[in-house]
Amino acid sequence: MLAEVMTVGDELLTGNTVDSNSAFIAKRLSERGYWVRRITTVGDDVGEIKKAINEILERKPDVLVISGGLGPTHDDVTMLAVAEALGRRLVLCEECLEKIKAFYERLYREGYIDDPALNEGRVKMAYLPEGAEPLENSEGAAPGAYIEHNGVKIFVLPGMPREMKAILENEVLPRLGERKFVQLKFLAGITDESKLAPLLKEALERFNVRIHSSPKGFGKYIGLIIFAGSEEEAEKAARFLEERGIPLERWKL
Repeated sequence: MLAEVMTVGDELLTGNTVDSNSAFIAKRLSERGYWVRRITTVGDDVGEIKKAINEILERKPDVLVISGGLGPTHDDVTMLAVAEALGRRLVLCEECLEKIKAFYERLYREGYIDDPALNEGRVKMAYLPEGAEPLENSEGAAPGAYIEHNGVKIFVLPGMPREMKAILENEVLPRLGERKFVQLKFLAGITDESKLAPLLKEALERFNVRIHSSPKGFGKYIGLIIFAGSEEEAEKAARFLEERGIPLERWKL
């Protein structure tokens, strides 16, 4: 199963904010058995977001997770761009509006804001692409959205990490279900990745696995992650490397 991740925000492209969201999303998707084929980052521009979405849809992943640009300000344009990319209208989600209203009223009661009334920016967050299913945001105001388009499951999430993680865990992953997928992590007792390279190539040819190597510098160990559909297949690849003289130690991250 193939997945792609897209993060949105000028702050990511200028380097003012480190894009930790894409790493977290990719890790959780990988743990569910999805192979994340690409991660794309674009700025807060409707045209750029539309172009990136259409390019991703042409590659036909099973899942696309988009994060960022769902807030109340002028540069939060992701929902609009998604709607335009899919040829849909933006429509008001009444259910979402009620939840946004309740969210700001709670913030007012708790003393975090001085005005609970709905304004243009707050109402803006209640608009979703036509046909989208709202995703509950237990940590913030802006809802996420789930849309299935031409066989691709598209999830649109906020960029605030706390909000993104809550929706991903509570709304996205349950919709993807569990798939059998194994990651075995090792420290390889070899000091030169170039000597390991031919053995990895042979292992890939022999077994139905993917292998990621992560060198730690010359004279040190090399981290290995073996991805497979079953633990048995991953263990076969690991034993093959050990039989070729590569000592492996379990790697605890």
